[in-house]
Amino acid sequence: MRCVVALVQHETNTFSPLPTPLSAFAGGSGRTTPPKGDEAVDQYGSADFAFAAMLDAAKARGAEVSVPIAAYAEPSGRVTDAAFDAIATAVCNEIATGCDAVLLDLHGAMVTETFDDGEGELLNRIRQVDAKVPIGVALDFHTNLTRDMAANATVIDGYRTYPHVDMYQTGERAARSLFRIMDENLSTRTCWQTLPMLTHMIRQTPARQPMKDIMDLAIAAADSGRVMNTSVFGGFPLADVPYAAFGVLIIEPEDGNQGEDLVNDLCRMAWQRRADFIFEPEDLTRSVERAAGLTDYPVVLADHGDNCGAGGSADDLTVLEEMLRQGLANIAAGPVWDPEAVGQMVKVGEGASIKLHVGGKTVVPSIGQTGHGLQLEGVVAKITDGRFAITGPMQTGLVVDLGRTAVLETPVLELVVSEERWEPYDTGCFTHAGIDPTQKNYILLKSRQHFRAGFEGLARHIILAAGPGVCGSDYSQFKFSNLTRPVYPIDPGTPTPRQVCRIEHSG
Repeated sequence: MRCVVALVQHETNTFSPLPTPLSAFAGGSGRTTPPKGDEAVDQYGSADFAFAAMLDAAKARGAEVSVPIAAYAEPSGRVTDAAFDAIATAVCNEIATGCDAVLLDLHGAMVTETFDDGEGELLNRIRQVDAKVPIGVALDFHTNLTRDMAANATVIDGYRTYPHVDMYQTGERAARSLFRIMDENLSTRTCWQTLPMLTHMIRQTPARQPMKDIMDLAIAAADSGRVMNTSVFGGFPLADVPYAAFGVLIIEPEDGNQGEDLVNDLCRMAWQRRADFIFEPEDLTRSVERAAGLTDYPVVLADHGDNCGAGGSADDLTVLEEMLRQGLANIAAGPVWDPEAVGQMVKVGEGASIKLHVGGKTVVPSIGQTGHGLQLEGVVAKITDGRFAITGPMQTGLVVDLGRTAVLETPVLELVVSEERWEPYDTGCFTHAGIDPTQKNYILLKSRQHFRAGFEGLARHIILAAGPGVCGSDYSQFKFSNLTRPVYPIDPGTPTPRQVCRIEHSG
C-alpha cells in the first residue's frame, strides 16, 4: 500500500496587505521553499498536527509513505498564483506516480489570486490526475465550506476546538474513516449545508455557548456511531469570497439515513442563535481602564484587531500606547513584528541603551489604516535566535522560528520584537527570551482566541482589547464586494436557509 500525505495550510484574509509568496510557506530557518520528504517529517511529523496523525496512521498499516510537500504559512493576504501552482503541482505530481490513498492536512480558507476556493481547486486538480483514489482531508474549524471540497474528498473531518488543541485527533479521525471505507469497500454519502451568516470569531469557540452544545451534539452523533464523521465549521469571515459562511458536513454510509436530519438539526440550532454569534467590541479606552482597576495579576490583554493569526501585521501599537498613557506598569508585550527595529537592537547589542521607533510599519489600504508605532527608549535586555519548542496544548512539539528576536526593556515594559510574525499561543515566546510572564502585572498579546491555549491558565483576568487592524469584529469597516448576499449580520433581514446538499461517493 502506498499513501501520499501532504500539509497545505493557509488562512487568507483578503483585506490583509501582506503578500503570500511561496517563501511564506517555507517554515523559517532560512528556507525559501516548503520542506518535503524527510525534512517535512522532521519539522511537522512529531508536532500536534493532523499531518502527524496521518503519517502515524499510514505507517501503522505498514504503508509506504510519500510526503511531496509540507506548506504552512502564517495567515496573510491572497496566495500568489505562482505559490499555489508550485504547491499543487508538487502534490499532483506525486499522486500521478501512483498511490492507494491520499491524506491531506488542509485549512479550508485559502484564497489565491485567481481562486476563491484554494482547497477546492487543489482537490479538483487531484481528481484530474486520479478520479478514483480515496482522499481523506482534515480541515480547520474556520473552513469556508464549498461544494468542490465536499464533492472531491472521500472523507472530511474538522477541528472541534478553538483554540485548536485537537489537530492531531482530527487527523486520526480522518485517516481512520478513510481506511475503514477502503477496508470495508463502503459507499458513503456526504451531507452538508452552509448558512448565510458571518459569525464573529470571538463568539465561535466550542468551549462556550452559543457554539458549545451545537458541537457537542455533532460529536455525540459520531461517537455513538449514528454517522461516521461530523464537522461544524465556524467559518472565516475575513475573506471576501462567495463561500464565507458557517458550515456543517456529515459523512455516513450510503445506507445510512441520519445525515440529512443531523445537518438540519445543527444548522437550525445555529441559525436560531445567530444573534448570539455577534460580538460587540468595547471602547479601547474603557478596556484599559478596566485593566488598570484590577489588582489581581497577571492580567492578559488580547489585542484582537491586529492578530497575525488571522492575517494582521502584528505591528500596530495603539493598545500599548493606551496602556502606557494610563500608567500601567510591569508589562510584558509581544511579539511585535518589526525586522527593522530588531536589526537596530542587534547592531547595538545586549546591554546597550537605545532610542528607536518600534512598530507601525504597515499601511492597510483596505480599511484606510496608517501604521501606528511608538518611539521608545530603553535597554536591549536580550537577543535570541527566536527558536523555541511549543510545550503548551496547541501545536505541541512544533519548533517556532521567530527569526532574530530582541527584548527592549524600559522602566515599565519588556517588549519582545521579532523578525517573523507569530500569534502567541505558547508562553515560550516570552520565556525563551528570559521573561517570566507569571511575574508580570500585565501581558499584552496580539491574539483573539488562540492565546487561551497557553495563557488562560496563568491569567487572573482576561480583557479583550479592540485595537485597530484587519482582524476587527466591526464588519462595517470592511468593503465586502464578493460575498453571497444577503448574509447575516451585514443584512439583518437575511431569510432562513432551507437546502441540504447531498453527494454520493462510490466505494
